[in-house]
Amino acid sequence: MAVFMNNGVVVTVNAVDLSNHVNQISLSRVFDELNVTAMGDSGYKQVKGLEKASLTIDFLNDTAAASVLPTLQAAYGTNVTVTLKQTSAATSATNPLYTMTCLVNNLTDINGAVGDLSTQSVTWNVSGTVVITTA
Repeated sequence: MAVFMNNGVVVTVNAVDLSNHVNQISLSRVFDELNVTAMGDSGYKQVKGLEKASLTIDFLNDTAAASVLPTLQAAYGTNVTVTLKQTSAATSATNPLYTMTCLVNNLTDINGAVGDLSTQSVTWNVSGTVVITTA
């Protein structure tokens, strides 16, 4: 069994590596189910419809150049390429590269109480499909 610890995920947003400012990530991939049940069927029948994926990332906010806030503010309101890989090792069958285009439609630039670390959790919808590369 090829289990792994989820502590080395490589995350790029618009070609900027933000991995060292991510402390949680979740890619959800779902297809719509289209009902094709017809007269005479004794149960529902479903076929695959359109993919409906979303990406949730928890960032540690940082205003340094080429870091979280400048990168996300520049991408705000646009579709940008986001890539994920389990580790920084070469892309392979055991370390696939996930590539998607996401609409950056929400940010939390300032967040936290007195003494808290400034963080933000964003969920972006994928425009199109997630492409998985294994070579």
